[in-house]
Amino acid sequence: MNARDRLAALRGPHRVLPSILSADFAALAASFLPLEEAGCEVLHLDVMDGHFVPNITFGPPLVKSIRARSHAFLDTHLMIDDPLRYLEPFARAGSDLCTVHCELPLDPAALAAEAARVDTCLGVAIRPSTSLDAAVERWAPFVDLILVMSVEPGFGGQKFMPAAVERLQRAAEISARHGVAPILEVDGGIDANTAPLVRAGGASWLVAGSAVFGNPSPVDAWRQLSRD
Repeated sequence: MNARDRLAALRGPHRVLPSILSADFAALAASFLPLEEAGCEVLHLDVMDGHFVPNITFGPPLVKSIRARSHAFLDTHLMIDDPLRYLEPFARAGSDLCTVHCELPLDPAALAAEAARVDTCLGVAIRPSTSLDAAVERWAPFVDLILVMSVEPGFGGQKFMPAAVERLQRAAEISARHGVAPILEVDGGIDANTAPLVRAGGASWLVAGSAVFGNPSPVDAWRQLSRD
């Protein structure tokens, strides 16, 4: 099954995506495998290059290691300066979807063509300080997913920005006007208090790092957040 077919099978119900940035990297498989056994079907991977954002995380080799142990759909957020160059390495490593940032000087059509060539789905991320309407107008026809950031990208554990709720609603409205329905994802400060707010705003994929892996029982935390 190719990446687009895998994504199509995941549309529908709300999903909580554990972000491995908050997991124990010394025991990474032991962190995410219990979640998969509990029914988690999508993992979120935050890639940072130290240029587009100040933090540095990991690259294709770690994605390849996760892919070797995981059956989950790998949702990879590329917070990097030159995503067009790296779509193929991440796709070959096992990323099912790669999300790039609209703030970069990128051609959406070129990114979509390259994603199709290397068999990965494409998403676009919009940081809180970026004009949402213009970004969605430009990218919605070319992407499978729109990630509305509810914190500034670069570090985990930040406080949720409530304006994300209205931005999710606007993203849905503009996408519908273009005749498309990308998955709406939200990332940043998602916990038991904010999850209902972003679901009401239209988000169907909710990225949660600290709220899952910072809990003594990540599986219980994930299950609680996954309840509508």
